[in-house]
This record gives sequence, structure tokens and C-alpha cells, in this order.
Amino acid sequence: MSNVIGFLESVGKDAKLRCAAKEDLELALVSAQVDPEFQAAILDGDHKSLEVFLGVKPVVCCGMAPGKEDDDEGEESPSKEDEITAQSATRCAA
Repeated sequence: MSNVIGFLESVGKDAKLRCAAKEDLELALVSAQVDPEFQAAILDGDHKSLEVFLGVKPVVCCGMAPGKEDDDEGEESPSKEDEITAQSATRCAA
């Protein structure tokens, strides 16, 4: 398994290897002595099989961005709090 991790690390570091043709990638896998089932998964781009073989779980990220409360309202003048914050930021930057 360490051969697979080392190989994937080298692919991440080497742009030529990352963008290599399938034949060149296959030669690199053989020279790195990566097991055949890992070779097949890497060459096919089968992420699911690699996750299973390596015993890892996929990374899932989730984010939320707050929306505007009322999109129908017109443009309002900034509140005094906004003016104070804007003035403070200008003074700090100067």
C-alpha cells in the first residue's frame, strides 16, 4: 500500500506525470511496483475503488452563504453603524 501512496504523491508533485498519457502512466506504475489492482483503478480513474482498496472515506465539505432577507426592497442608505465601520476601516488603512 505504501507504494500506492508514494506513487500518488509523486503524481501530485510532478506535472508531467499528472498530465501523462495512459501508456506513460502505466510504465510509471510498473516501475513504482504498484499492485495490479491499484494500477487498474488508477489508470481507469476509479476513485471509488481506490477509496475501498485504501480503506479511506471520501472528504465532504459543505458551506452555506446567507442570502438577502428581502430582494424586493429598494436600495437603502447605509445605517450609522455602517458609516462608522467604513470610516474606521479607512482610517486604519491610511
